[in-house]
Amino acid sequence: MAKTPSKKLFRLVKSLLGSERRYFKLAVNPTGDKSNKYTTLFDGIWEQEEFNDVVLQSLVYGSEPIESRKYSELKNYLYGQILKSLQGYDTNASVIYKVRNYLLNVKVLFKRSLFADCQEELKKAEKLANQYELFAEQLEILSWKKELAYSRTDITFLDKNLDLIAEKEIHFLECQRILVGLRNLFFRLLVELRKDVSRNKEQQKKLEQFSKNPLLKEAEKYEYYYIEVMRLRFISLLHFAKSEIDEFYDSSKILVKKMEGYPHFLREDVAEYISALNNHLIACGRTKKYQKVENYLGKMKDIKPITKDDELKIHRQYYVVMLRYCIEKGDFEKGLEVLLKHKKEVEKFPKFSFTKNSFFFQYFSIYFGLGDFEGALFYLNEWLNQPRNVERQDLQSLARILNLLTHYEMGNTILLHSLIRSTKRFLKKENRIYQFELKIMDFFIEMGKPLSKKEKKQITKLLQKQLDDLLLNPEEKRMMNLFNFSAWIESKASGDSFAKVVQNQFREELAT
Repeated sequence: MAKTPSKKLFRLVKSLLGSERRYFKLAVNPTGDKSNKYTTLFDGIWEQEEFNDVVLQSLVYGSEPIESRKYSELKNYLYGQILKSLQGYDTNASVIYKVRNYLLNVKVLFKRSLFADCQEELKKAEKLANQYELFAEQLEILSWKKELAYSRTDITFLDKNLDLIAEKEIHFLECQRILVGLRNLFFRLLVELRKDVSRNKEQQKKLEQFSKNPLLKEAEKYEYYYIEVMRLRFISLLHFAKSEIDEFYDSSKILVKKMEGYPHFLREDVAEYISALNNHLIACGRTKKYQKVENYLGKMKDIKPITKDDELKIHRQYYVVMLRYCIEKGDFEKGLEVLLKHKKEVEKFPKFSFTKNSFFFQYFSIYFGLGDFEGALFYLNEWLNQPRNVERQDLQSLARILNLLTHYEMGNTILLHSLIRSTKRFLKKENRIYQFELKIMDFFIEMGKPLSKKEKKQITKLLQKQLDDLLLNPEEKRMMNLFNFSAWIESKASGDSFAKVVQNQFREELAT
């Protein structure tokens, strides 16, 4: 028997929801026999934070001699049993599994020429497939209808219904084509944005091409929930990509309302809803509708997860937005409270399923805002040490500029000159140097010279004006808004803390 890698078994066990765990234990050990080695191994893995084979072997076999082959077979069998149990669990909990199970029943009954019973199973499958827009399953149901008529030599049925069935098949094939096409279009746009948010002229041309895709017009003809949701998701993301913030807000609001109008779909799958709600939260923040941010954060927190992945997404999206909200307000003390609460909640997730890299920017910003530059530098280094990949290369450049800011705040003037040289080399290599980055690096070079207080004040005021002017450039502004550079240089000019300047800016925004 093939061996099951221990880490693979560990990940599967730790991924289970509480209800799935109970279902499995009842299925594999209905009598609660405490000598059952499978449940002993399962419970042992469930209790472990890190996989430890030695401890598990001792737990399962006690003082009995351990045969490596038998232990490997035990793990392999347990893995298979868990998968089998989850298939049974999903059949009871998921509509698509129920429909597929009905269709499997049709196949079993058909082989035994129990055609009337096949019809009953098909009716059950068709009702759910229609209700939940399962296009692929609807095609299979139509195929079975023809097959049953043929096997029963029901020429009358074929004569009366064949044209209608053919029309439906073409219709559902078109629906499937549209839905698959929209998903691919959405993912292509997402990849384009995650690679780079600079919105240079080349990328703007690509965005225009996305907006002219004929699939969008085709999709408008269909009133199916999934097609409409996918179309709206794409349109909303495209508005965001083109910095059409008001349109982004409106389209994301329509999408959330659309999804909330179909609760039976949300009971089946909330993953898309979590993403849609997160996008609307971002839109509320970008349009300065801060009361709505707080309202929708509460709504995000109240979503009932269906899967472990849902639970993880809710946590991640809620805390990313909540931390960002604290940063925007300049309430860094509250941000630290939220950060510590988030870190505590993270402990309930398996280490392999949660990665902190998406939070390093928020961690850095909170500690920087508190004036804890050692803490900020720690998370910035964690960020910089992440493996390089195609995703968000613009942020990898930003991290190096923030590294200079942090070392400047810490007074590391000797190290700063070396860092500036390496940062310039990196940015030139990446071929993505912004004017604000050059101005900030020039500022650090000038401030490292022996200057009078008056001269330093003049250089600071000059950078402040330069950054204010660059905010009029949409591309520069987009990158500068990732971190509040204008508040930072104002704090250097005024002598106020960075946090106080951010708070003042936030109050001014609310007043306008």
